Amino acid sequence: MVYSRREACLLLPALMAFKAQASATGALPSKVYHFQSLTAQAEGPNQFRPIFDGATHNGFHIELHATDLAPGAMPHPPHHHVHEEIFLIREGTLLVTIAGRESTLEAGDVAYIASGDEHGIRNTGTTHAQYFVFEVGTDRT
Repeated sequence: MVYSRREACLLLPALMAFKAQASATGALPSKVYHFQSLTAQAEGPNQFRPIFDGATHNGFHIELHATDLAPGAMPHPPHHHVHEEIFLIREGTLLVTIAGRESTLEAGDVAYIASGDEHGIRNTGTTHAQYFVFEVGTDRT
C-alpha cells in the first residue's frame, strides 16, 4: 500500500502511541536476585551492588541497589531530587537526616524520603553498614 506524505503525517501520532505502548511491555520481568550473585562495585571503602533498574508493566520507573558503607562514611553529601527513595537497613547503624531531622536507624528499620526533601545518610557505627535503596519514579518532571 502506498501512502501520500499527508497520509503518512496523519499516521505518525498513531505510530508514536504504538511505540509508547510497546515500550511499556518491556517491563522488568519477575526474577529472583540472590545477594551473593550481585556484582559489587567498589567506591573507596564502600561497595555498591545494582540489583534492578527498569519500569513496571505500566511504565513506572523503579530501581533497587544495595550499599555497604564503611564506618564514618557517607555515600555522598546531603542532596534532594524529584524521585522518592526508601532505605531498608540490613545491618549496622546509620544516621539518616531528612529535611533537617536526624534519626538513628538499625537493622530492620526503614526510612522513606519524599520527593524534594533534602536527605543524607552516614554510618555512625564501628562496623560496615548494609542497606538497600529502593527508588520510585524518575527525576524527569
